[in-house]
Amino acid sequence: MLQAQHISFEVDSHGESLILLNNISFEVPTSHFMAIVGTSGCGKTTLLKTIAGINAETDGHFCWDGRNLAEDDFDPSEVGYVPQFSIAYESLTVDENVENSARLRIKTHSSDELYDYIDTALAETGLTEIADRQVKFLSGGQKRRLSLAMELVSQPRLLLCDEVTSGLDPQSSREMVKLLKEIAHQQQRVVILVTHSLEDLNDYDSVLVLHEGSVAYHGSPRGITHYFGVSDPTGIYKKLADQPGEKWAKSWEKHKEAYYDKIQRERAEKIANGEIAEATIQASSDDEKRDLDLPPIKQPLPADMPPLPHEVETDKTADDEAINDEKAKRPKRPGPISQFITLLERRWKIFFRDRTQLILQLVMIVLFPIMVALFSSKGQEPLNKYTSQRDDNIISEIQQKIAVEQNQMKVGSAVSGIIMFEIILLGLMGSNNSAREIAGERPIMEKEKYAGLRPSAYLTSKVVFLAALVAIQSLWMFAFVEFFWAFRGESITHLIFLILANAAMTSTCLAISAQSGSPEQSSLLSIYLVGFQLPLSGAVLALPTHFEQIIRPFISAYWAWSGSISSLDQNVYNAVKVVVDTTLTPYGICYSVLVVHIIVSLIIAYIGVQRSRWD
Repeated sequence: MLQAQHISFEVDSHGESLILLNNISFEVPTSHFMAIVGTSGCGKTTLLKTIAGINAETDGHFCWDGRNLAEDDFDPSEVGYVPQFSIAYESLTVDENVENSARLRIKTHSSDELYDYIDTALAETGLTEIADRQVKFLSGGQKRRLSLAMELVSQPRLLLCDEVTSGLDPQSSREMVKLLKEIAHQQQRVVILVTHSLEDLNDYDSVLVLHEGSVAYHGSPRGITHYFGVSDPTGIYKKLADQPGEKWAKSWEKHKEAYYDKIQRERAEKIANGEIAEATIQASSDDEKRDLDLPPIKQPLPADMPPLPHEVETDKTADDEAINDEKAKRPKRPGPISQFITLLERRWKIFFRDRTQLILQLVMIVLFPIMVALFSSKGQEPLNKYTSQRDDNIISEIQQKIAVEQNQMKVGSAVSGIIMFEIILLGLMGSNNSAREIAGERPIMEKEKYAGLRPSAYLTSKVVFLAALVAIQSLWMFAFVEFFWAFRGESITHLIFLILANAAMTSTCLAISAQSGSPEQSSLLSIYLVGFQLPLSGAVLALPTHFEQIIRPFISAYWAWSGSISSLDQNVYNAVKVVVDTTLTPYGICYSVLVVHIIVSLIIAYIGVQRSRWD
């Protein structure tokens, strides 16, 4: 049984307290299907998220089977939350999405046990026949069923559904409501559906009407028109507008017991008629069985009222035993390594099925090194040196000096430019790698975190996936360019800096992605970051000294470029110094700074992943 006891929820709005839920109380027994209805902005979704624990109630508390959820929150396997819009990977099949959901939520001891969970969820939602179909080819109703199946794999006893019928055609909407009703009645679950529709109310066991954050009615759908004094349920919303929510709440407090009594009598009739599984009676607690005797539902006792002396020892012991037994039956959550493997396998599968991203990656890997190689000839010219012999002809000596300086400037400029060109192109690759990696799937990540996914397993899977891309891109860039233009210094050091440059930009953009509110915002910020790398690096034009000291620590392109330049042959290094006014840093320090960039970025990314952001 789910109980809400005097629930309130407030948020701060421009320095003022805005009450979204106001002193809400209700009870929902096992094998019960309840609808939450009301006009837009009345608090339906807010209440559902508060039940789920996504919103923390400001006052009051929820009880689940006698357990105070303020002290002992839901186990991820106990509750399923189905958001308004379908959350699944479009390139994966129905079966693959459900399998991934099961592998992330449930610890199984064999493949047969895992497939039993998957097959049961597919059968319950009627998706078995289309299990091999990709999500992008499903209808709206089928996608909603898939979202439901992904929750049912862990067999939650409480199922919360937010507007899952919204946007569906009438037939699909009716089918979804009947499916949820069957899940509640035949599988001993509590199912709560938020909906704005007032059609087919008789499919629900009870209807909770919200108005301005207050309960205006919670009773049988058969009594709703009588209570509001309307001939048709569609007239309820107009009637609600006649007075504020607080007045409706006070009116409801005066009449609620009679309507609660009606809910219990209808429940007994459904059990007698076989509409609710007989197993419910056998599996119910003693308190649930006593409800079948149809006494009126009483208001919860005040929190500060002490229990009767003869109840203290016996009731507490029995409750503890029941809670421990129930906990022992819950599916166990898989370990972090198991979740990591599942996520990594899924990410590679999505990568190879995303034709657009795959083509883009191939184009960058092939085209970018070619662009660098086109300029390689300018960096291959031999470096002229001053002769030790003096020329008797002073004009000839001056001409020779000028020729040497021009040659050194030409070669130094070319070498500096080729190295920076490599780094900037790898920065673009890094931005493309991770700018949308987390922000683009934030709704899925939040949903999976709610179901028991560890943020550490999630971020680690992203890091390993992106590390593979960084290694492939950087190694190919180095090998291709090296074939046309042999690095004129320590080649291995240059390769390491190319990898670090790509890794630093990839991790920085991953941090931006984890902290951004949308994939569009993350992409835009990442592109700006890459765009500013060249002018702020000082490789083209030296920055003002005071500005350089402030901005330089954050410019990864500078450290990769400076480190590569510092590892050049001494003569080439001197040639670069002729054309570069920016101070060059020894490559040992450059190594350290780029590693710090990567570590700090990953920490920021983890903070962003760990933080809940549903909207």
